[in-house]
Amino acid sequence: MSTLAQTRKARPADEWAAERVFRPLAQLLVDPAARLGIRPTSVVMVHTALGVLAAVLLKRDGSWLTSRLTPALLLQVKTVLDNLDGQLARATGQTSEVGRYLDSEMDVVVNVALLTALLGGKQGVAANLLLSFILTVDFLWEREYREARGEVFRAAPAQANDSPQLLAALKSAYTLYFVPQERLLGGLFRSRLRKLAGDSPAQPDLEAWTPLLLNRVAVNLGLSTQLLALGTCILLGRPRLYPATLPVQALSLLALQLWREHGFRAAQRNGH
Repeated sequence: MSTLAQTRKARPADEWAAERVFRPLAQLLVDPAARLGIRPTSVVMVHTALGVLAAVLLKRDGSWLTSRLTPALLLQVKTVLDNLDGQLARATGQTSEVGRYLDSEMDVVVNVALLTALLGGKQGVAANLLLSFILTVDFLWEREYREARGEVFRAAPAQANDSPQLLAALKSAYTLYFVPQERLLGGLFRSRLRKLAGDSPAQPDLEAWTPLLLNRVAVNLGLSTQLLALGTCILLGRPRLYPATLPVQALSLLALQLWREHGFRAAQRNGH
């Protein structure tokens, strides 16, 4: 019988909503799903369908049950299953490149559907890009943190790829959507580090550049938290309140970046 400790993805800091709510619920489904032979990629497609269905219901005028309670609950079930696919893959040795890319890209499909349903075309796309940047900062800050300490960022998949054409298509989609964001933000962070390090011949103190607080804040703006917040806003009858929080979230990450630059300057001065 698998345990949560065995199936959770190790991270420098924990996302409260995931670790306290959604992962424990997902863990209850890991062993039954494994016994039934359910593939993690099948779970991805199911939770994608639930997210898109929630978006469809948000666009319709209906009763409190159909236009508020049902989509809010669907998003929470979607989030439980979104945690389940990774936990199931780790429990059964089915982690794969296809699964990683598919999960990331299907999350984008759901996010676009939800934010477009709430805000319309152009505003929905803009809000989705802002959300993507927030999630990308979390991804990059964890990678920086691990690399600064010589840790493995992503373990090698346990399962060999048996769908080369599907993997190639998923990689192409990832390259088109995610890679430009990673290059833009990652390049910005590296340029700030180089500027602050100056002409010093010594290696910059990368641990000072990657304090744990960055991860603690950014991870709690993860997708489990985002969909819990959106579901709460839907239940309260104020679904558009959620996208209004995205600029505030982005500003909080900017403030953290400025804080880490200040701390890094202090560490550089003390080191000299």
